[in-house]
Amino acid sequence: MIQPNQFFSIIVLLFSVVIHEVSHGWAALKLGDDTAEKMGRLTLNPIPHLDLFGSILLPLILIITHAGVIFGWAKPVPYNPLKLRKPLRDSALLALAGPAANFSLALVFGLLMRIGAHFALGLPFLSFLGIIVQINLILAIFNLLPIPPLDGSKILFYFWPSPKLEMFLYQYSFIILLIFIMFGWSLIYPLIALLFYLFTGFH
Repeated sequence: MIQPNQFFSIIVLLFSVVIHEVSHGWAALKLGDDTAEKMGRLTLNPIPHLDLFGSILLPLILIITHAGVIFGWAKPVPYNPLKLRKPLRDSALLALAGPAANFSLALVFGLLMRIGAHFALGLPFLSFLGIIVQINLILAIFNLLPIPPLDGSKILFYFWPSPKLEMFLYQYSFIILLIFIMFGWSLIYPLIALLFYLFTGFH
């Protein structure tokens, strides 16, 4: 049976990935591409963004199997690089917008945790804030991995425009991502824990 904090985690994840994707679309609009706007994807209504597996089934599987981490994704917001003013640079900028939104959410709710702790608010309240911070840090850092189709790959290709590297990563991206999801969390967990402490003051 799903516990209240687990149900809350799914709700937080859902809205965090929606904000992540809307941020991509908003950045694209500011950079000259109105594709997401025309397709009705610049909305915080989660329905147009839901991905059955990434938004619902995977988080439930991770909770039921006590995986120790919860993450997922929404449907990617479409964009047309040909409409961007500087396609390569702007693709990297709009890719960065998603993780930046999650970092911003983590920072805001981390500060609320610090304020709540200062005024000795209850542990359940602080725990719920901690869930918001942790999930958004996980989303931000995971999406910055330089593996297609994650946001970090577009940033990598801007700073290292190598067709051979890009072809290799796209060809084996599914395998690389699968291996990371199964075995690689220990590589980024220390960074997540450090940022969680810096944002909230809690270990």
